[in-house]
Amino acid sequence: METERPDLVRRVRTLTGVLLFLVIGFHLAPEQAAGQTQNRPEILSLQFEGNRSFPDRALANSILTRETVCRSFVIQPFCWLGADFAVDPSFLNPRVFAQDFVRIQLFYRQRGFREVQVDTVIHRETPTQVSLTFQIREGEPVRVNSLELRGTGGLPGSPLDQNLPIRRGDPLDMTVLEAARDTLTQRLRDRGFAHADVLRNIFIPTDTPREAEVEFDVYTGPLARFGEIQVEGNEEVSELVVRRMLPFQEGSVYSREAIFQAQRNLFSLEIFRHAAVVEDLDHLPDSIVPLRVQVNEGNARRVRAGGGWNNADCFTTETRWASRNFMGGARRLVLRGRVSNVLTPTLEESICSGAGTGEFARLNWLASAEFTQPWIFSPRNTFNGRAFAERQSVPDVFIREALGLNLSMTRILGRNAPLSLAYRPELGRLSAAEVFFCTNFLVCSPGEIELLERSNRLAPVALSFSYDATDSPVSPRRGHTLAAEVEHASQATASDFDFERLVAEGTVFQPLPGDMVLGARLRGGFLNASPFRGFRSTARESIRIAHPQKRFYAGGANSVRGYAQSQLGPRVMTVGVEELVFPRGAASEAICAPEAIADLSCDAGALAEGAFESRPTGGSTVMEGNLELRFPVWAPFLRGVAFVDVGQVWPEARDFNLGELVATPGIGLRYATPIGPIRVDVAYRPPARQELPVITSSIRPFRPDEDDPGQRLRPNGGDPLDWVLVDALARLERPVTFEEATGFSLRRLQFQFAIGHAF
Repeated sequence: METERPDLVRRVRTLTGVLLFLVIGFHLAPEQAAGQTQNRPEILSLQFEGNRSFPDRALANSILTRETVCRSFVIQPFCWLGADFAVDPSFLNPRVFAQDFVRIQLFYRQRGFREVQVDTVIHRETPTQVSLTFQIREGEPVRVNSLELRGTGGLPGSPLDQNLPIRRGDPLDMTVLEAARDTLTQRLRDRGFAHADVLRNIFIPTDTPREAEVEFDVYTGPLARFGEIQVEGNEEVSELVVRRMLPFQEGSVYSREAIFQAQRNLFSLEIFRHAAVVEDLDHLPDSIVPLRVQVNEGNARRVRAGGGWNNADCFTTETRWASRNFMGGARRLVLRGRVSNVLTPTLEESICSGAGTGEFARLNWLASAEFTQPWIFSPRNTFNGRAFAERQSVPDVFIREALGLNLSMTRILGRNAPLSLAYRPELGRLSAAEVFFCTNFLVCSPGEIELLERSNRLAPVALSFSYDATDSPVSPRRGHTLAAEVEHASQATASDFDFERLVAEGTVFQPLPGDMVLGARLRGGFLNASPFRGFRSTARESIRIAHPQKRFYAGGANSVRGYAQSQLGPRVMTVGVEELVFPRGAASEAICAPEAIADLSCDAGALAEGAFESRPTGGSTVMEGNLELRFPVWAPFLRGVAFVDVGQVWPEARDFNLGELVATPGIGLRYATPIGPIRVDVAYRPPARQELPVITSSIRPFRPDEDDPGQRLRPNGGDPLDWVLVDALARLERPVTFEEATGFSLRRLQFQFAIGHAF
């Protein structure tokens, strides 16, 4: 113990010295900052004037001088209050500022503006604070008058200069010219010329100083082929698995794109932490290019858990267990469990208003096992099999409990362009769908509804295709996507519900000046249902019935945002029969006599809107469109959105009418997080006039010799009526008209909360 005491003393002395140093440093820091402020004034603002061709953000990124900013949007209120800890100060450095003057000139000259003139203005706001302004006179740019390629004669395939990033008439932008040169080089290497090179020549005549002649000299070199392929770094995954994911073999014509595709194929196995295909371009002879495939395996098993919230599913939690080399061969087995509608009964009146009430507010769940075979005769082919059991509810429409399979074969046609053929058999049972069937198909009797709600088979075959040409999977700024799916179900596919269903969707994104992005989306769908097989040999066998799961619904955070989840399109109003046959509130008479309920002639229009419950019924045709302008609010954390959504759902294809499309404008905010932007939107829907059918309970006269007197309809504290409920629904003959007053109304504002962009 005595030998440890000197060491302990030294540690205490060292710790004491460090603490004293930190205390002295904290006391000296304000004095040093004050001295720096006197010698180098703080930059309150940095502005650019006269820049028509390039946004402020691009120019600011080209220089080193910065203005004082708030450290984070989260602590912005402290910045407004002047708290020093919240501010990231920036001070004027005369030497750096003078160099920035040159940097802006070079920025413009490299992009073809050779007549640019730049002035600087320093305005002293206080003795220790300044504002800086760069005043720019761009002038006219030098433009490309001619663009020629030399040395490409006899090359097979499409022309090399097709769709180059620069064309005749464009400014002589050296960065774009370099991109065009790289594009030409890449295209040559994709065609087998591993040692291809492209030289760039520019000539600007003295008599036409604003016109440039551009030439690209192409040197192809010899046609090359892949040589010996070595695999390194694999441990649990066999070398055969690695080799068969390569889209080439020894002796194949060299292609740089094929090398990139090989790396993508290896990463798609999800077991490799690192994968690289290294080429030896110094090998002799230069017509042979050996390869070395280097991989680094990650954990073969992984467990992940997470949760989220939106106003359609309330709180959601999910857990996944994955084996990424199941039974060898880089096969994957994923076990997944998910629970949603957590706390919905408690929060259904506030942040979970779109998740439903009553039975619809109960927990939804999913348990599934998914198996993936990543190679079927080709690295482009993948087999996927999934078995699942779930409870799913569409608020105020139906509740579904199902067991099923999803078997699919996917082929990659090109980069981010999969084509899938799937078979999706399931055995499902519906509940809370009585109103759906009674409204859409006039199937209101308990026996017929029981046939539709009991366990039935839904087994479509689906063919789907998608293509993604955007620059980011989370927040794209440029590019477009396409997706389409067609489904067929019939007796041949072992389905009790027969139908054909087509859905297509496309998006496009375009960057704009000022770090803005314009995005657009268009979606359409069509459903053709056939008679329900369970009604054969009955009076209802000719009725065309679509499974509610396959009907189209609109409205919600990712649809037409001026409406709550599924509330745009065909709806029905439900009301308890007691609201109709007994006086309510201060009224002395009932809305309808019992006889009017029995013969369906009751007019429920005198009831207040709050007495009804709105139930969406979906439709057979849908069209939705979204237009968004995304702009910075507090970069890079907070962005704003101005949008207009349009859409409509029609009961049948024959009802399709573009004049019935509804538009809902709105604004929103996006806060960037590692899992995607947290989104808050508010949209406004226009006033509407709708005639909606009314569903209530059937009643019949009381029969003393058959019925218990206690079954009679009885008001609270009043005398009973000689009428009893029948176990069936009644659709009244007269619809109820709801007409909203014109002018602005806060009641027509709809708030949407979610994670991720709407599209």
